[in-house]
Amino acid sequence: MSLVILDAHSNLFPHPSTAHTEPNGLLAMGGDLSPERLLSAYKQGIFPWYDATTPILWWSPNPRAILRIDDLIISHSLKKILSKQNFSYHADTQFENVISACAERISTNPDLPSTWITPELKQAYIKLHKMGFAHSIEITQGSALVGGLYGVCLGRNFFGESMFHRKSNFSKVALLILAVQLKRWGFSYIDCQVGSKHLASLGAIEIERDHFLKLVQNNLAEDTHSLTGQWALDNDLLPYQKMLFK
Repeated sequence: MSLVILDAHSNLFPHPSTAHTEPNGLLAMGGDLSPERLLSAYKQGIFPWYDATTPILWWSPNPRAILRIDDLIISHSLKKILSKQNFSYHADTQFENVISACAERISTNPDLPSTWITPELKQAYIKLHKMGFAHSIEITQGSALVGGLYGVCLGRNFFGESMFHRKSNFSKVALLILAVQLKRWGFSYIDCQVGSKHLASLGAIEIERDHFLKLVQNNLAEDTHSLTGQWALDNDLLPYQKMLFK
């Protein structure tokens, strides 16, 4: 099967069902990272993933990894951190620092591929953030940013992109904070894109792409216009998490 080359003047994508099985989910190449194209992609269960040595590549893997919020696993080490509560959490106050930290984590980890958060991709998500569609969770100790994550929110879909920690387990703290807040807002899952042992240890599962696409469309129909723009997190999320995750 030949790879579809995207029209530079159109935001249309081929249907995800036409994606390659090897490499799993590769759907198309080319185009650009304009906000309009990125939002169109996410609404169809598609995301960009490439590095500086390749053109822009677009993916919709089968199966798809998701984390059902009610299934989030809190490890013993994470519970110890939560019990100390020696950190603060915020949303959308350091988006650029978070995405830069995620890129740094990838590029300096020998077990991970060369960073796919290229300068071009970084600027594209900063634009989405300024438009109110991309969001970050920041975990701080004093003035130090010790963990965080970022992703895209459309309807009641949160498409997770990347997370990082500068102190052990603080990326998991960011994920927990996000999960509890999304639960309050009526979300049921977080998109994790591609499965891994690490994601499975957090409770993520893999579902068929067709199921995922229906989930996306159903959640796009939810009226969440109030969540477009800068997020403000509830200040009592840590006590609340004890009622959700045992």
